[in-house]
Amino acid sequence: MSKKKAFALRLDPAVHAAVERLAAAELRSANAQIEMLLREALARRSIDLPASAPPKRGRPKKGD
Repeated sequence: MSKKKAFALRLDPAVHAAVERLAAAELRSANAQIEMLLREALARRSIDLPASAPPKRGRPKKGD
C-alpha cells in the first residue's frame, strides 16, 4: 500500500507537455518527474527532505 498523498493538480498544458517530455527522456513517469522537480526546488531553498523508500521490484511473494 502506498503511503503517498494523492491530490489533483491543475497545470498549464504547455507545462504538462514539458514535464512529460522531460520524464520520457529520463525514463520516469510524469508523476515521478514532478516529485523530483519539487524536491529539487525545495533543496535549492535549503529545505531538505528524507529520501523516500525505493519502490519494491519484482514479483510479490506467494501469499502477499
